[in-house]
Amino acid sequence: MTPINSSAASSVPTDSTAAWLRLAVAVVLSTIGGVGMWSVVVALPAIQADFGVDRAGASLPYTLTMLGFGVGGVVMGKLADRYGIVVPLAVGALALTLGYVAVGHAATLWQVTLAYGLLIGFGCSTTFAPLMAEMSHWFVRRRGIAVALAAAGNYLAGTIWPPLVQHFIEVSGWRATHIGIGAFIIVTMLPLTYFMRRRIDAEHTIDAMQSAARRQAELPFSQATLQVLLCIAGVSCCVAMSMPQVHLVAYCGDLGYGAARGAEMLSLMLGLGIISRVGSGFIADRIGGVRTLLLGSVLQGVALFLYLFFDGLASLYLISGLFGLFQGGIVPSYAIIVREYFSPKEASTRVGLTIMATVVGMALGGWLSGAIFDATGSYRAAFLNGLAWNLLNVSIASWLLFRTPRRTIIAQTT
Repeated sequence: MTPINSSAASSVPTDSTAAWLRLAVAVVLSTIGGVGMWSVVVALPAIQADFGVDRAGASLPYTLTMLGFGVGGVVMGKLADRYGIVVPLAVGALALTLGYVAVGHAATLWQVTLAYGLLIGFGCSTTFAPLMAEMSHWFVRRRGIAVALAAAGNYLAGTIWPPLVQHFIEVSGWRATHIGIGAFIIVTMLPLTYFMRRRIDAEHTIDAMQSAARRQAELPFSQATLQVLLCIAGVSCCVAMSMPQVHLVAYCGDLGYGAARGAEMLSLMLGLGIISRVGSGFIADRIGGVRTLLLGSVLQGVALFLYLFFDGLASLYLISGLFGLFQGGIVPSYAIIVREYFSPKEASTRVGLTIMATVVGMALGGWLSGAIFDATGSYRAAFLNGLAWNLLNVSIASWLLFRTPRRTIIAQTT
């Protein structure tokens, strides 16, 4: 394992054909590894029935998966910063495989829960934040779209994997399905990591470090302050984001439209979220990460506001589609901001910390919205709560934008 300024570093220039091919492999890896975020949701009813537990107990694997995903993003990010992306990708593939095989042979719900949290969630994390940070090194002029495409693999996984997992659960059972997923991961992800073995040229890395250092010197706040602000922004935007994503199906059931309609709206939201993520990359390449974050957060607030006043079936389909188009680019914006303001040598760790904050926000928001509903008997107060958190995110993004010297913003977008 060699440091980043060794002769093992690649001399391939940024934004090259090789960089785009590398991005294509990264998207495939993200789509395959992203199964860890979605299989637990699909298998929940079958696992609940098999172990004879209540819904809260059957939801524990999801909770541990989210925690493992958040912590894993930081740990895997540190590995990527030190040794390159191949090491965490290989570790992630092995962890996912072992996790799925362990779930398939689990005798108790706690074994399922621990396998999802310690192995599947942890392994899945490699294919999100570290991959976004990795692709940011290989692109300069098209960094925004590269990071957005790498992040879109997670939503592609959410589109492709759930129906496949459900099909095989119905045909073969949830245990055999998990073992099969583990086998598929080991025979696909490990060979694909071979194509990610190159590391970016040391000269480019040094230039990027010097450029980031100059921008940081011009800022009126420290790196620690910026990292804390990004983490607070990550929590707040995702508390707001989680309200419709986690509770839309239940909300439609309460309105009398049925859970199936809510599931269709959620699918529409995630599908349009892919378009949003890719589109936000093009936007970020032109206006920078902070402005893209601010734009996405403002528009997300608009969609949340619309939920307060329209609850007809057609209106909910339309607003859910708009919400997907508006919010999909928010999370990738954080990776772009990190690359604009921090040294590339610590990019994966910094991105991992910020993404962990967004995961905390999703977990907190999902629970908080449910608690508010239990207390009020309505989701109206929960939507207002989401708007309040979204306003905090808008405030932080606005503060960062207006506190950044104009010449620094110009340098980021040229």
